[in-house]
Amino acid sequence: MTPDTASSSAPFGALAPNAAQAAIIRLAQRSGLKRGAFRPWLSRLVDLMRAGPVDVQYQGASFRFYHQGSATERGALFNPDYNLDELDFLRQHTPVGGVFADVGANVGTFALVMARQVGPAGKVIAIEPHPTTFARLSFNRAASGATQVRLVQAAAGDADGELMIESGGGNLGATHVVTGTAGTDAIRVPSLRLTRILEEAGVGHVDSLKIDVEGFEDRVLIGFFRDAPQALWPRAVVIEHLSQDEWQQDCIADMAARGFAIVHKTRSNTFLAR
Repeated sequence: MTPDTASSSAPFGALAPNAAQAAIIRLAQRSGLKRGAFRPWLSRLVDLMRAGPVDVQYQGASFRFYHQGSATERGALFNPDYNLDELDFLRQHTPVGGVFADVGANVGTFALVMARQVGPAGKVIAIEPHPTTFARLSFNRAASGATQVRLVQAAAGDADGELMIESGGGNLGATHVVTGTAGTDAIRVPSLRLTRILEEAGVGHVDSLKIDVEGFEDRVLIGFFRDAPQALWPRAVVIEHLSQDEWQQDCIADMAARGFAIVHKTRSNTFLAR
């Protein structure tokens, strides 16, 4: 039985941090130890106190974080300000009752937080292709009671069909589309155009969108903005730019040509609004 399978049957809260784990997490969150360089060490220390995932709250949503194998889950566990600039920007542009799209949703650290922003009358579309990550996302959605989140188990791409994805280096959060030679852990997943995903979700507009697909952002967005009606274009976008060297086309320049303005940049992400 895999760790995911063994722990996924336990209800949320059953894996709450024990006293020693909670003390380590609190120390990290209140100090400079919450920074990225320290998180793998902290993760190993927490795992020594009790192996496996932990059940915690992040930005008001409920998560079971498998922190040992995912930099994303480590970040949200140890740093209460993890992606806070990005989340605040998206919340600013997304009203109660609005629509948020999360392309590359991972375990839901954006989607489930934004579900709290849009409320029960709003809608979140969370797109995640990796089966292990998708299972974690599904669990976290249920734990958070976020019924307004529509889950899509597929890779967003430039065409409907299939793509190969892989997660290299022992970091499930860095899963990416294979564009060269596939590694031994590569798997085949469905691929859907973003326009189709949104249409099938029954949304007529998108208030905000976050995309983090490890260098495949241009293949998702160029075709979307070319083909989708302008009514479906998001008013605000957060796009990870760390892997822009892998883009075939500059999708940020494409958005700028379509009326988006760069509002802010962090080390990892560019914020745009129109």
